[in-house]
Amino acid sequence: MFKKLQQLQAIIASRNSENLGDIAILKSDFFGAKVSATVASKLQPVVGYYPVIDLKQLSQYPQGSFGREYANHMQANQLKPLNISPELEDIAKRNLFALRYLVTHDIFHVLLDFDTTYAGEIGVLAFAATQNYSKSLQIGLCLAKLLYPILAPQQIKGIFANLAKGRELGKKADFLLGYRFEEHWEEPIEDVRKRLGLL
Repeated sequence: MFKKLQQLQAIIASRNSENLGDIAILKSDFFGAKVSATVASKLQPVVGYYPVIDLKQLSQYPQGSFGREYANHMQANQLKPLNISPELEDIAKRNLFALRYLVTHDIFHVLLDFDTTYAGEIGVLAFAATQNYSKSLQIGLCLAKLLYPILAPQQIKGIFANLAKGRELGKKADFLLGYRFEEHWEEPIEDVRKRLGLL
C-alpha cells in the first residue's frame, strides 16, 4: 500500500515535467502493465533503448523520409514525443513493454497510415492487439469496438474499415515493438514499411 502511495505521489509530481513520457511511464508502473515471456524475449533488442526524439531535427530531413513524416504527423496533431527523464531510468527498465509501447504509439500511426481520430486509433489498437503485445491491449480493443461507434457515430464506416486493416497488417508484419525505429529516421518511409512487411 505504501509503495502504491509513493507511485501516486510520483505521478502527481511529474505533471510539470517537460518530458511527457514521465507521467505515462509512472502510470504504467502504478497499474503494473504485464507481458508474456514470449513478448519479453522479443523486446530484448530494445532493452535500455529510449533515445530522445527531437522533432525540430526530424523536420529537417527530406520530404518522404520516415523522420520527416513522423515530425509532420506530430506537429499537425500538436503532439510531443513521449521522452523519458534520465532519473526515471530504473522505472523505464522495469517497465520495458509499457515504455516501448508508449514511445512507439505515434510511430505506429505514421507507419500504418492511421490518423488520430477514433477510426485511426482503433486501427493502431487492432494492429497491436493482433501482434499479441499484451492481454490488456486485447481487452482495450474489445472495449473500443463497443465504445468508439457510440462516441463517434459519423466515423462508424472508418472505424470498422480500420479495424479490419489493423488486424490484417498485424498478421502480416514483423513483430514491430522490438524494432529500433529511431535508427531509420533518414530512410524513405516506403522503404521502412516494405522492410517491416507493411506493404
